Amino acid sequence: MIVFPAIDLKGGQVVRLAAGDMDRATVYGSDPAAQALAFAEAGAQHLHVVDLDGAFAGESRNRAAVEAILEAFPGHVQLGGGIRDAAAVEGWFALGVSRIVIGSAALTDPAFVRTMAANWEGGIVVAVDAKDGMVATEGWAALSDVPVVDLARRFEDAGVASLLFTDIGRDGLLKGVNIDATVDLARSVDIPVIASGGVKGLDDIRLLSLHAADGIEGVITGRALYDGRLDLAAALALAGRAP
Repeated sequence: MIVFPAIDLKGGQVVRLAAGDMDRATVYGSDPAAQALAFAEAGAQHLHVVDLDGAFAGESRNRAAVEAILEAFPGHVQLGGGIRDAAAVEGWFALGVSRIVIGSAALTDPAFVRTMAANWEGGIVVAVDAKDGMVATEGWAALSDVPVVDLARRFEDAGVASLLFTDIGRDGLLKGVNIDATVDLARSVDIPVIASGGVKGLDDIRLLSLHAADGIEGVITGRALYDGRLDLAAALALAGRAP
């Protein structure tokens, strides 16, 4: 199972939001590239980066910071936030991004997601962000009437690499991952699922790793790392023992 340390970008700084609220941002650093390197030195081979400003604007807003991260981090970078057209997808892959996360467009323009997944085999991740079981979009600012499982199933034959499932009511709040909902989604579709939202310690990593065979590919963690509640090296070691 993969552990993805998260770097969320707002105004060029490393931040974490509480429940996706841009007005509830905690700043953890002003040098995203240095943070990426620190994660690499702790053993991370994968990194999850989100352009928060871009998620709300619908286009890149932290390009310089992302480019610096790509230069500093020797592993695989997964990037999301406002990536909603083919030119943006192609541009980021050209710069060295390993996987692109598409969120709002998965609901509003599924044909775009299918085309990108076909053009970039193994490179497209669909973000399935949930609040009370329904899909949230536009940087989590809008709630749709589409159930999470229904959206996920639309892409089962599209060739997407993974689904990134986030319970936004838990994200950044250290409440613990919504294990039941995450595993239920993984069992309901034939696409690997990455868990996100609420990781508070090693127990979340352990519980998720028990369900690797159910389709849990990995887990994203942010605030727990920055607050010192989760040791990245220990999390990587535990996840590495998952079947």
